[in-house]
Amino acid sequence: MTKPIYAIGDVHGQIEELNRVLALIEKDGGPDAEVVFIGDYTDRGANSAEVIDTLIQGLAVGKPWRCLMGNHDRMFSWFMRDYPQHDAYLPVYLYWLHERLGGDTTMASYGVKMKETDRQTAVHALAKAAVPQAHVDFLNNLSLSYETDDLFFAHAGIKPGVPLDQQDEEDLLWIRKEFHVDTRDHGKLIVHGHTPVETATHYGNRINIDAGAGYGRPLTAVVFEGRSCWTLSAEGRQPLMPVEANAV
Repeated sequence: MTKPIYAIGDVHGQIEELNRVLALIEKDGGPDAEVVFIGDYTDRGANSAEVIDTLIQGLAVGKPWRCLMGNHDRMFSWFMRDYPQHDAYLPVYLYWLHERLGGDTTMASYGVKMKETDRQTAVHALAKAAVPQAHVDFLNNLSLSYETDDLFFAHAGIKPGVPLDQQDEEDLLWIRKEFHVDTRDHGKLIVHGHTPVETATHYGNRINIDAGAGYGRPLTAVVFEGRSCWTLSAEGRQPLMPVEANAV
């Protein structure tokens, strides 16, 4: 019998939703269920610091959890360097502390209030004092992908046509349309988040599990047995079947 593996979509600082889906997973698979977190633990929601605390604590007690890096997690980790690094993938007018990206809410979860200063250098100094080193280490040590015999997990997806073991970090963290419109089989079922959809959606060759928790919608948990999959709800497993056609 195939051992189930669970996956959780983009959390974005929603601690109550994270606790809810972790309880669903424990009910379905027990306290030692293997869980893959697809990344984006921070930003937009009010409790980024608490989310990271929860993940660190779970790993510390030996939970078989695999935490992948999201683009928002990398933006946070780059901001925490001695000299903050801007992500060149972003438009020139955007930066991590911009309310559109949500770094301001992440800072607030550590007690750093953006309204107290309008200078990024000042916010950076406050952040260096407020964010625990354990949180910085957690962000810096996140994996970019994880795979099983049937599944390949990455935050944003993959670049089609490139072998899974040769994927570029930028694509794993940021890719969208080029991956979304490609209908070919990628060798394994790709499980990703990054681009919010109304509900977890199976496109045949990929599954998007980012159901928009960063915008106030319920966080998604999915369970896999081989390539068969179900979403988890209070009523138990709900089959997650492929849609008719791939979507842009």
